[in-house]
Parts: sequence; C-alpha cells; structure tokens
Amino acid sequence: MNAEEHIAVVIPCYKVIDHIEKVIASIPACVKSIYVIDDSCPDGSGDHVRKTVKDQRVIILKHEVNQGVGGAVVTGYKKALEDKVDIVVKIDGDGQMNPELIPDFIAPIIDGRADYTKGNRFYRVEDVVDMPFMRVFGNSMLSFLTKLSSGYWSLFDPTNGYTAIHRKALGALPLDKLSKNYFFESDMLFRLNTIRAVVYDLPMKAIYEDETSNLKISKILFPFLRGHIKNFSKRVFYNYFLRDFSLASIELLLGVPLLIFGIVFGVVQWFSSLSSGVEASAGTVMLSALPIILGMQFILSFLQYDIYATPREPLKKKL
Repeated sequence: MNAEEHIAVVIPCYKVIDHIEKVIASIPACVKSIYVIDDSCPDGSGDHVRKTVKDQRVIILKHEVNQGVGGAVVTGYKKALEDKVDIVVKIDGDGQMNPELIPDFIAPIIDGRADYTKGNRFYRVEDVVDMPFMRVFGNSMLSFLTKLSSGYWSLFDPTNGYTAIHRKALGALPLDKLSKNYFFESDMLFRLNTIRAVVYDLPMKAIYEDETSNLKISKILFPFLRGHIKNFSKRVFYNYFLRDFSLASIELLLGVPLLIFGIVFGVVQWFSSLSSGVEASAGTVMLSALPIILGMQFILSFLQYDIYATPREPLKKKL
C-alpha cells in the first residue's frame, strides 16, 4: 500500500451512539482522516463522539437539519474533496461493517483496477444460508433492478453501504444531484456509470448484533421502483442516443414498439374472440406472435450489447 495515499473514512451517524466508539476504535492506522457526520441525530452522536473519542483523526461535521443517509455521506465527500483526500471509504456507524476490511476495499483502487468498490454480503454461500428467505429474495429483486438502471450487470447487493471511491471518480460526480435517502447507494451506481467508472464487488460478512434498522420495506418499495425506472430511462438516453447512436440503439427502437404492438394487438383480438365466440384466424395469431418474437429478440440483443458495454477501464488510467 502506498503510504503517501491519503485515505479517509466517512461515517454518517444517526442513533448509533451505542456502537460508534467501537467502530472508530477499529479503523486501521492506514486511514488518516475520519469524518463523523452527525445528521441532526436526536441522540447527539457528534457531541457524544467529541466527548468520548480521543482519536486525533476524527473530524466532526454536523447537520442542523436531518438530510438522510445520502445527504450525510455527500457532506463527508465534499469535505474529503476539500481536503484533497485520495480515497474515501464509507462505512456505517452501527457496527455492521468491519473496519478491518478497509485495506481490502482500497486495494483495487490503489492498484488501478477500479474507481469504486462496494461490499457484497451474498457472495459466500455460508453467509447466506442463515439469512431470512425474504431478505435474500428481496435483495435479488433489487439487484436485478439495479443492474438495469445502473448498467453494472456483474454487481449484487446494491444497497450495501460499505464502499470506497477514488477522488477522480468522486470529483467527476454531480454530488448535489445524488439521492439523499436510502436510494443513495443505487443512485450512486447510476451516476458512476454515466462517468464510465469501473466498479468492483468485494465479498464481506455483515455483523448483526442489537442494532435497530431504520429501513422499512413498505416505505422504500415504490420510491425504489420509481427511482430505478427513472435512472434506467436516463441511462439509456444518455448512452445510446445522446452520447452515441449504435446498432444497439436501433435494436431498442425496433424492439420496444414491436413488442408493445404484438401484445396490445393480441390482447385486443383475444377479447374480440371471447365476445364474438369466433376463433381468431391463423393469420391474426401470427400478426400478434411475430412482432412479439421479433421484439423480444431485438431487446435481448440490446441487453447483450449493454452487458458487454460495462465500463472496464478505470478513470484513474484515463485521466
């Protein structure tokens, strides 16, 4: 590891005073700065750290108004850029992320293999078998949506907040446009794709103790779905129509209308046959089936191109 690299850790804090001291104490010596962001915490996380933690690396930043986890992380990111930090690691203050893994997260960035690394709690089978089925199923669905919206098809566990990023990628991101709520991690991946950053998944094991999660599925389901649809539409427009126009663009332009026409025409004819009692002719069936088949083929070809187009050259090398 290059001793000249300035490594910093960002810790958003909200109701974590039972764990934050232990988290800070576990951060390895390779980290030169620790940004603790008190996101208008009702427990006074910032004041608690100031009174109980003597680590000289700690810098406390405080929000007068709660901005959400994304807003807290962005505050830390901006301070890191201001301090000319080379690599910024983000971990939570609730003790679920082992700070001793920080060298593993920054290694691919230092080596020039990645611009951004993130954790994956579902990589090892032995770490998954004890998880509730709904957690695994829900993460699989979220991961697929994130693959579509972000364009990083090899990633999993998109809501994992254990991340590291190089300053060149961080400086290229529109930080003020990032989602401020729990959609932050997924939105971050979408933004990284727009700057063509290379992202790595790193296996990790989460630590579950007595911490209380502030994340409720009922509250995030529709906002997450809406966010992924919006990001997918923007990414496709940026990459395939605004910045470039390729064979994949034509496949998408042909595939979507053909598929929609085939489905709508088929449904209309099906209801017409039910109401009249007259079976649809072979020609009518083919007029519905053929556009669906062709449309699906065009869309699958587009997705194959999109998977191949995943960023592979780090910004660190390009710039």
